[in-house]
Amino acid sequence: MLLCSDLYDREGSPYGDAAGLDWSDNDVRFARLALAAAEIACGVRDLAWTPDLLHLNDWTSALTPGYLAWRGRPLPSVLTIHNLAYQGLFEAERLPRLGVPESAFQIEGVEFYGKLSFLKAGIVYSSHVTTVSSTYAREITTPELGCGLDGLLRVRADEGRLTNILNGIDESWDPRTDPYLASPFEAENLKGKAANRDEVRKEFGLAVSRGPLFAVVSRLVHQKGVDLAIEAAETIVRDGGQIVVTGRGEGELEQSLENLAARYPDRVGVRLGFEEGTARRMYAGSDFLLMPSRFEPCGLSQMYAQKFGSLPIAHRTGGLADTIEDGVTGFLFREPSLGELLGAVYRAVDAFRSRKKLNTMRRAAMGRHYPWQRSALGYKRVYDRALTGALARS
Repeated sequence: MLLCSDLYDREGSPYGDAAGLDWSDNDVRFARLALAAAEIACGVRDLAWTPDLLHLNDWTSALTPGYLAWRGRPLPSVLTIHNLAYQGLFEAERLPRLGVPESAFQIEGVEFYGKLSFLKAGIVYSSHVTTVSSTYAREITTPELGCGLDGLLRVRADEGRLTNILNGIDESWDPRTDPYLASPFEAENLKGKAANRDEVRKEFGLAVSRGPLFAVVSRLVHQKGVDLAIEAAETIVRDGGQIVVTGRGEGELEQSLENLAARYPDRVGVRLGFEEGTARRMYAGSDFLLMPSRFEPCGLSQMYAQKFGSLPIAHRTGGLADTIEDGVTGFLFREPSLGELLGAVYRAVDAFRSRKKLNTMRRAAMGRHYPWQRSALGYKRVYDRALTGALARS
């Protein structure tokens, strides 16, 4: 455990204050975290333990293999990229304060268009890179979704040092036993789903309706396509549907959602923030989950929704393409546009009007399995490879 109240004991999130603004010293905060991991790897007095391998996640710990390399103490390491868009970019003048040598500030090191990139450091100095779905692993090697690092990632892929390992979900996502639900249910007996739908409508103050219920459980940011969901809401409501939304994010999107709920108080319910029980009931009670993400490295919401019999409507990208079978366990569309999203919504509503087809799709979705054990085996193979490579170089 790394204890430093000056750096970490603050109100707000790990990244910013209560207003959502990044802490001005985030470079120091996360460089110190990475340095602590490197120091432990080098050996700490009285700890009597050193790791054989380091597993790092995203930019926040990605300087660690760099610190080890700069100290002449390389150790096998695996970097998992959960979202390439967050890179940890800081001004070059911060290098001395962070203990990054000037010699590392070059194209084969930590330099990224004149700035220091924590994430690039991790890609350059780690033994192996993983990401969280097979489609996203391909996407990040393209100029469209590579965020300027596609060339480096193509090299890693060609070297066999970029691997995809799909995320999993834990066993608590089971509608038969979930204590948060208004009523349990299972794939072969879906009656309890109606009780959850009624509870969600009550929680969000919606009118009683026989129309479809759509849910959005998401960070309310541009990446997630929340603006597209807001645009589609007008059509959904006009055609007899209802929408419930929970999440936090960009102020403009939050305000737009609140305005939408004010215009349609009995058709649209919005709860800013996140409460786990409410989210689980939304998955269990909704007929469809709107997930029009512009890109999605893996996504978990579509997995949760499927386990609870809510069919995801999603852009065919990243992990969404890998976990949703179009027309079988959900609905996919090709481009992140209003027209494409509405096309998928119309197909979903057609399925809703056929109880037999809807329940067949629900059962197929609920039968999907995303066990962490499978993911763990994938990581074990990557660890073994990284360790074998280190032995071969020694």
